[in-house]
This record gives sequence, C-alpha cells and structure tokens, in this order.
Amino acid sequence: MPKRAPQKAPTGERTGKRPNTPRAGKTQPDKPRPDRPPTDRPPTGKPRPDATRPAKARGGSGAGKAARDAQAPARPASGRKGAGGRRPSPDHGGVQGQAGAKTRGRVNGPETPAFLPMSRAEMDALGWAELDVLLVTGDAYVDHPSFGVPLLGRLLASRGHRVGICAQPRWDVVDDVAAMGRPRLFAGAAAGALDSLLAHYTAFRKKRHDDAYTPGGRAGKRPNRAVTVYANLLRRAFPGLPVVVGGIEASLRRVSHYDFWTDALRRSVLLDAKADLLVYGMGERALLETARRLAEAADEPGPRPPELLAGILGTAVALAPERAQELAFELSGATPESAAPTAEVDSGDDAAPNAASPNAATPDAAGPDTARADAGPLFLPSHEEILADPRKLLTATLALERQVHQGARWAVQEAGGRAVLVAPPAPPLSTGELDALYDLPFTRLPHPAYAEPIPAWGMIKGSITSHRGCAGGCSFCALALHQGRRIRSRSRASILREAERLATLPWFDGSISDVGGPSGNMWNARCAADPAACRRASCLTPRPCRHFLADQRAGVELLRAVRALPGVRHLRLASGMRLDLALTDEQALRDYVAEFTGGQLKVAPEHFSDKVLRLMRKPSFAHFERLCTLFDAASRRAGKEQYIVPYLMSAFPGCTDADMRDLGDWLARRGWRPRQVQCFIPLPGTVAAALFFAGCDEGGAPIPVARTDAERLRQHAVLAPEIGARGRRTGGPKADGRPGPRAPRPAPKGAARNGRGRAK
Repeated sequence: MPKRAPQKAPTGERTGKRPNTPRAGKTQPDKPRPDRPPTDRPPTGKPRPDATRPAKARGGSGAGKAARDAQAPARPASGRKGAGGRRPSPDHGGVQGQAGAKTRGRVNGPETPAFLPMSRAEMDALGWAELDVLLVTGDAYVDHPSFGVPLLGRLLASRGHRVGICAQPRWDVVDDVAAMGRPRLFAGAAAGALDSLLAHYTAFRKKRHDDAYTPGGRAGKRPNRAVTVYANLLRRAFPGLPVVVGGIEASLRRVSHYDFWTDALRRSVLLDAKADLLVYGMGERALLETARRLAEAADEPGPRPPELLAGILGTAVALAPERAQELAFELSGATPESAAPTAEVDSGDDAAPNAASPNAATPDAAGPDTARADAGPLFLPSHEEILADPRKLLTATLALERQVHQGARWAVQEAGGRAVLVAPPAPPLSTGELDALYDLPFTRLPHPAYAEPIPAWGMIKGSITSHRGCAGGCSFCALALHQGRRIRSRSRASILREAERLATLPWFDGSISDVGGPSGNMWNARCAADPAACRRASCLTPRPCRHFLADQRAGVELLRAVRALPGVRHLRLASGMRLDLALTDEQALRDYVAEFTGGQLKVAPEHFSDKVLRLMRKPSFAHFERLCTLFDAASRRAGKEQYIVPYLMSAFPGCTDADMRDLGDWLARRGWRPRQVQCFIPLPGTVAAALFFAGCDEGGAPIPVARTDAERLRQHAVLAPEIGARGRRTGGPKADGRPGPRAPRPAPKGAARNGRGRAK
C-alpha cells in the first residue's frame, strides 16, 4: 500500500486543522469588520488606519524591492498631449491584438508600463491625465497571469486602453476608488481570486485570521460580499459611470442562489449591486466587447443607449421582465411558438444522467434532447417560485449548468419585478488566443508599493498555466461553471517560452512548482462531439465518455521538455490529477509518479461511499484503490519514498454518519490519518448547493442532509477529531471557554426563510 502523507499539512480550507477559530473578546462597534456576519450594507465607522490605498510607490524590501529592481515603470516620450477630446475605440479583433494600439490624441507608445498604475503619481509618471478603465479588486495587485484582474488589465492595456488598478480599497469611504479620477469608459469590480465569504469564514462559520492574497497574509482587507460593496462605492464615486462586476463571486451568483452563510435564498448579485453589467466565466471576450461598445458610444453625441451592453456573450443584464423576454427571443432567433416553455424540461432523467436515480439516462445517450441550444430561450423558475418550492433551485441550477456546457441558449429569470437576462457563455479562447494572452509582458511580481510579502504570490510565482477548464463536472465544484468543461490548452511552444522567461528571472530558484490547470493531466484534452447536443453532466463519470480524448503521454513529454530547459532543475505536478482519467493510461500515470510527483501526489477521492460519490459526480472508490496500488508500485520502481495526499469531504448532501464511519474504518485499517479533510460548504451556484437546499438528488428522490453545525461537526469528527471534539453545541462554549460555531444570523432584507427555520 502507498504510504500515508506526513502529518504536517498546508493550511487552507481542505485541511483538517483548525487555524481560524476567533478568540473571545468584544467587537469594537466603531471599526468596520469584514468578519461580521454577512449583510447587504457595507460596514460603517472609522477608516482603518492600515488600509491599503492606491498610493505612490514607496520604499520597502522583499518582493516589492525585487519588483523595483527588476523593472521600473516605462515613461512615455515627452511632448504628449493631455486627454483632450474623444477617441475612437482601439482595435478589438478577437483576443489577439497589438500592444500599443493607436488612439486619437495620444499613442500608448511601443512600451507597456512595467506595472499598471495604482496611484495618481504613477499616472503622472506615465503622462496619463485620465484612465479609460478602472479595475477594483479584493486581492493585492500581483502582476502575474494567475491573478484574474491583472490579467484582464494587461489585455485591455494591450489594446491601447489606459487601465488602473485599485487593490483592496477601504469600503467606508470613496477616497481610494476615486484617487485616480473618473475613468473615461467604465469601472469594474471583482472580489478577487476567492469568493469574499469563503475567504472570511470556515465551513463552521468561524472567522479566518489570514488571507493569502493580502500583504503580510492579514485578514480584513476586503469586505463581505465584496462585489456588491465595491459596486456601491463606484456608483457613489462616479455617478452615471457604467459599472461592470465580474470574477468568481459574481459568476456564481448571477441568478438566484442559496447562501450558506446566512442560510437564505438570495437573488442575483446583479440586482443587489445595481451594476450595469455582470461578466461571468473567463471574461476576456466580454470585457473587450464592453470596452469597444462604450468607446464607440463615448465618441457619439447624445446619451448612451439604455441597452447598449445587452447581448454580449458571457454577460448578464437586468431589465424589465417584458423587455428581457422580448430580447431573449430576438437574440436567440426563436419565436414563442417554437421555443421550449420553461426550464422544467431540463429536470429529470435526461438532465441528470449521473444522478442517483435508478432511471437515469445512459451516459452517452444521444437521442432527442428537448433542451437543445436551438430550442429558444431558457426561462428559469423565478426567485419567488424557488422560495415557494426549494426543489426548483435544483431545476434552475441544472438548467444553467447545461446552458454553460452547451453554450448557445439565452436564459431569463425574474425576481421582484425585474428580470436577469443571461447570455450564453462567450466562446472559449483558441490555442492561439491563449498563447497571445500569456505572452503579454507580465512582471510576475507584486506591485512595488507593497513592503510585505504576499503569500499567494509565493505559492504560484513559479507555476505555469497550461490549460483551462475541467471535464469532471463535480457537483460541488465551481470550476466547470466558471471555466467550462471544454478544455482549452496553450501550445507546447507557448508553455516552453514562458518557462524560458521564468528561468531568466533573478529570483527564480530553478524549481517550477506546477505546469497544469484545474487538473494536471488534462492538457490538450478535447471533446470530439458537439457540446450543444451533449446531455452528460460530466465527461468522466460514471465512466469516461468515448468522445472525450486526452493524450496524457503528450502531457508527460511536455513536462520533460520543460524540465530539460537551461536553468530548470526541478519540475513538479502540483495541480494533482483526475484519478479516473489517469487510470485510462497507466503508462502515463507511472511516468507522472516516477518523474513529476515531487514526494506527494494530490488526488481527490472525496469519499468511500459509492452512493455519496454518485451525488458528487465522482468515480467509484475502487478507482482510488487501484490508483493507490499503481502509485505504490511506480514509486518503489523509481526508488522514491512518496505519499498519496487524499482530499476527503464530510457532511456532503446524502452522506450519513454511517457513511463517514465506513470511510474512517477504511482509513484506520491502513493506518492513514488524513489531514486534507474538508467539511462540505455549499458554494453558491453549484449543483451540490442546490442538493443541500432542496434536500433531494438530481432525480428528485429525498436524501439525508446534515444541516446544523452539530450534525456537520459530528460527521467531520470521524476524520478530524481535533475539530469535532470541541463545540458540539451550536453556539455553545467549548472546553477552553471560546465561543462555539455561530448559528446563522437572521436573514438580511430581501432574503426569506420558511416555517421550518431554514431558508427557502
């Protein structure tokens, strides 16, 4: 048997450790606290004295000093004019394009700034009198392609737009977001790389005391529901300016969703933020099209058309219900007579081939599909209908999931007299477009304004993204909803170019920590069928689809080529691998284990019970046992002492105490004491969150759900006794006198609860 992993485990949400329990003490009411239970309103009170402001770069050490030593901001040629008059929009021919595109009045110049400006002083140094686009983010600014807002900022800058970044502004005053002046086109807001509530709270609603995306790792630099708070700040600072929201937090909340942190059903974040546009998924195409339309409108006399931003793929807009329906039919090219009536056709067996229902459709079924992309608009159950019947959240979630995968239907959902029109997802970037995007001149460093290290940068600075998307479609995971199930890969040449550049950087120590994506072994995988006709919820479960093609040996050869580059001494596959896909090519698996594991291989079996695994859309536990056998043999053959690091989950919908004990018994028989144990968190927008809320599987059959903290702690204690042994009573004291897990606070205004005491 493979050895279990060493006891020390990295901190994070999946670890069984308890790093984030707050100590007892009184809360100061006059200071804004992101750790307060979520509300719709931004905290008020005195500004934080240590708030990160967009300010002039200052002295420091560490990563900031390295950034300044590596590259100084490029100054423009003298004699440039200020920002007078209007300018035509820069070139937007696809995602590929020329940096330094010409614009009326000024030219961006042949050189791009080393860092996008974060202060007025940096704008002055560049000769910029105004910005075209301001991007607000809940993360610190790290100029690395793994950070979404800097990547989008670089893309916009490559088209001639003057882009500024406001990172982690104070949220009780507008001073920080207004510091660089009113942008000419629009302002964008994102919570950052993580959902802000997930960044603030553990699975038991305990406050986290660190934030890897903040200088010094300090918590408290972003508010709860950051997208809504930042959008409100921008509207106050710049009345009448278009506000665009996006990122993972906005993507997962684009329609009605269950909110675990308040135990309530919430409507679309677009309605709460009152933004002009919501960009979901990977936002390159949508953001470029938004900038193009607004630039053209800025050059035209008269007011901006009210529906200027409607109809952009990969976005959602809020409209009057009648207009949303009219526009949905108009944009889809269908008529009310020919269209499928509601999203109800997406529920049931055809929509859930991987459900636990015994009547589920066969995995590769290709018969008539009433939910095909050409069936007209998709009318989701309204917010009020879901409040009345929680099972309709599952109907809406499955329908929206299929819309993302099939990629062609328009969707409409009504809520409180308004309607959200959700466009089909933007087409994924081609290999050439991805190559051009990752060839942009990223410094790969934190902005020089920071004097303290940023933990997330330390984790990803030596990594390379090889592909996007995940074919797994796990019901609890947001990746397939955000990046899509269709894999899009960079070319081998592009990845090698990035590795060569990385090897020349002064701080590079010879080790590349990862070349991968959501899963390490899906590079260059593709679907040979038509996604618009696909009814599968996953390309891999209950067994790999015959149309899903993945040459894993080509992935091994890519890693060998990267490792052979001058200056590269070590290369690890830190992304982990999808275990059922790995078992389809045992030779490639042996090569991964022998050459690129680096001592520990991350694999996510998640559970022991096949009943629970079906609800998760994960392969049978027998697959994990087979992989353990192959891993152990390959490690011995290579003469290496290596470990399996299994990711496991407790309290998933459908899981009982007996199921957890079965998993615990299997681990005990082998002497394993895993540390990567996650108690299930219902992430907004995911199928698993809908299972939790509705209390039934995808086929409509009732399932047991551990809802209370006491039930969840009891299940978690089977694998993580150091957590479950304390705080057994919800809200009760622990043995050490510290407060126990807090029960959900009353739902905020606009949310609703039912008579059983939980959200409807």
